[in-house]
Amino acid sequence: MLINKVEICGVNTSKLPVLSNEQKKALFERIHQGDTTAREEFIKGNLRLVLSVIQRFNNRGEYVDDLFQVGCIGLIKAIDNFDVSQNVKFSTYAVPMIIGEIRRYLRDNNAIRVSRSLRDIAYKALQVKEKLTNKHSKEPTITEIAKELDLPKEDVVFALDAIQDPISLFEPVYHDGGDAIYVMDQVSDEKNQDESWLEGISLREAMRKLNEREKHILNLRFYEGRTQMEVAEEIGISQAQVSRLEKSALAHMKKYI
Repeated sequence: MLINKVEICGVNTSKLPVLSNEQKKALFERIHQGDTTAREEFIKGNLRLVLSVIQRFNNRGEYVDDLFQVGCIGLIKAIDNFDVSQNVKFSTYAVPMIIGEIRRYLRDNNAIRVSRSLRDIAYKALQVKEKLTNKHSKEPTITEIAKELDLPKEDVVFALDAIQDPISLFEPVYHDGGDAIYVMDQVSDEKNQDESWLEGISLREAMRKLNEREKHILNLRFYEGRTQMEVAEEIGISQAQVSRLEKSALAHMKKYI
């Protein structure tokens, strides 16, 4: 995303007007009287608000022109639904509307497709969560949300997880003026931990203490995933013998691990 791009969707962002509170109030009065010219003027006077919001999404790899257009839709919805009688600044009301519109766009255009039914469950769960939070002044548990929706808890968890926006492993989560800490720095790799590495060395050393037949049996059983019956058929002994040799070999290895 070109965060310093000047012309977006044919609009020169460096020349966008800024409206005062008095101008906004006067324009809203004309808008409510059906003045379309005032509506267009109000939209142009708040495009900087859209620009400030889309800066938050500059690490998504989306075209800035697309996000700007979607943000403008959110701005127009905010204008059409704003109640001037409420003692709330327009920007306070509009920003969440613009963000919501962009997030919907990103979800709907995500490479990871989420079914409509799953999204519906998730949005209902979010609505119930807000309602219960307002009612009890505390955040409800997943169990409480599921009970309110009359759905299994697992369905609610799966639906809420499905609508989460994916983030890049290279997204910074902390910056103190020096080197940033990224998401990937906080993800553990269980396969490459020092403990796993040492365990692997210990197992190889213990295997060396076994005779060739015991090594062959353990290799077939635990590295190739064969059953005792399959091992018995391959090396020409009974399953009972395989079981006995396997237990003996494992007991012998434990002395060296």
